[in-house]
Amino acid sequence: MGRLIVQETISADGFAADPEGTTSFMEPFIGGSAEGFARSQLELIEGLDGMLMGARTYEGFSTFWPTEASAGEMIAPALNSLRRYVFSHSHSEAPWGELGDCKILSGDTGEAIRRIKAESDGDIGCWGSLTLVRELLDLGEVDELRIVVAPSMIGQGRRFGSGGSLKLALKKAVTHDDALVELIYDLNPTG
Repeated sequence: MGRLIVQETISADGFAADPEGTTSFMEPFIGGSAEGFARSQLELIEGLDGMLMGARTYEGFSTFWPTEASAGEMIAPALNSLRRYVFSHSHSEAPWGELGDCKILSGDTGEAIRRIKAESDGDIGCWGSLTLVRELLDLGEVDELRIVVAPSMIGQGRRFGSGGSLKLALKKAVTHDDALVELIYDLNPTG
């Protein structure tokens, strides 16, 4: 049975997206200038069996990752090899370039994620997808939360999180490329 691992990037002042809904505050830390972070992402992705996306994250990811534009990205082959699930009420299909379609899920989110986790040999990852992540947090279905803090403040934007309070147990804190701080929390601590 797989676990659900959610990773969110946030600005130092706590925003997961700017007012336009993008993560432009992360751009200086993606690609060649953040090789340590890319290696960390590759290690995470290689341990996954699949990935979840909300509709907007799917739209952004699908225009880059399964295309030639991602050819130089260290994580592209591993990311493109994952099983892909899109939670959407607006999409009837979700192609992933020439790599096949993503599975569309539009029913009960809790039931769907429990089924995916039960059928998975490895863990399931989710990036961005702020509306979906909030629902998954509220349902208690997130097992691990990875928050990557960028050294920039954007002043306003969209936050992520649960509608209620959650108990987090810090598992690890790592600095990448003398810039990014990754905090890894267990959301279902035992004992």
